[in-house]
Amino acid sequence: MSPLHAIDLDPHPFAQLQKRSVAADSAGVDQPDAMALATSTPDGQPTVRMVLLKRVDDRGFVFFTNYHSRKGRQLSENPRASLLFHWKELHRQVTLVGIVSRIPAVESDTYFASRPRDSQLAAWASRQSEVVVDRETLDAQFALMAERYLDDVPRPAHWGGFRLVPETFEFWQRGDHRLHDRLRYRRAEGGWRVDRVSP
Repeated sequence: MSPLHAIDLDPHPFAQLQKRSVAADSAGVDQPDAMALATSTPDGQPTVRMVLLKRVDDRGFVFFTNYHSRKGRQLSENPRASLLFHWKELHRQVTLVGIVSRIPAVESDTYFASRPRDSQLAAWASRQSEVVVDRETLDAQFALMAERYLDDVPRPAHWGGFRLVPETFEFWQRGDHRLHDRLRYRRAEGGWRVDRVSP
């Protein structure tokens, strides 16, 4: 694999990430939009889990969850978070760090309406991150929601989207002799600055 140089990168990190994402998709990477989301409590207790990227634009990166879940609560209490895309087959990853906020309710409504019916019902049935007695209890709650909402399923008020607005992007690529390439974008006056970081 050829070394990665700053001159190889798009001057805009969103465009560079889009190129990497397209390459991952073309290479047959399973779920190239899967990303690790790291959050923490106000006192610094970290948690990480996998989520799916649902939308990206110049405003940031959007994902959806239950606002009452552990990640939802942590993001409300401490809106700083990190995202990691890892494309093992290509020996590449991208890390983002930034500020997270809820997206407008109308945007959450639009996305929720596009979801499969079973996924909509699951958002009502699951009290995400809370203890549940057994699987049968969860299935029974799902069946109850299916009976309650025979037609359109409304979006629960406790479910919606978050947007991470990145302050930094770091593009990592495997290098020979463990001398990996790490190129980091940071917001600067009038644009983005790119620095090489030691592996």
